[in-house]
Amino acid sequence: MDKLKIPYPIIVEGKYDRLRLLCVCEANIIATDGFGIFKKHEKLALIRSLSAKTPIILLTDSDGAGKLIRSHLTSAIPKDRLIQLYIPKIEGKEKRKAAPSAEGTLGVEGMEQKLLYDLLAPFEDSERVSRGCENPLSKADLYRDGLAGRDNSASMRDKLAKKLSLPTGMTPNALLSALKILITYEEYEKLVKELYE
Repeated sequence: MDKLKIPYPIIVEGKYDRLRLLCVCEANIIATDGFGIFKKHEKLALIRSLSAKTPIILLTDSDGAGKLIRSHLTSAIPKDRLIQLYIPKIEGKEKRKAAPSAEGTLGVEGMEQKLLYDLLAPFEDSERVSRGCENPLSKADLYRDGLAGRDNSASMRDKLAKKLSLPTGMTPNALLSALKILITYEEYEKLVKELYE
């Protein structure tokens, strides 16, 4: 089974959900860190910025916590920018956990790969992916341009983030993911040049 190429960012609750989805698709997958999304205003600002440029897929667990996180994001992002996906309620326990969740159901990380594949398959868009994935921007570019691996890299990332109305304090990986969606490589080069003028 070839991995799906999904052009839209996918929001999930945790890192294990993210790892599970990476088994079935190539996409920009952002974890809310569970209830961390209620406190991490920068992450919510990033998701809002991305939603202004592209629709976003929202895939949370089917338990009470997942519903709260979904509700929070649904109220923060325009409805027409959200693609709401739902997993079925299946009783069970994830392998890595000692005990089942409070509701005794599996989360995204516990879903069969085939189920996740089938859930995401309608959103694979080869034409859009071929356009969107042409951006060759990489971590090496960020390093070359002083946005990663240098003493003042954090402040340089903040300057670039402000130019794009992104939150400050982004890690190199988070900034790279956002840049690949929001701007072209040429626009990136122009912005970096402006940073040093």
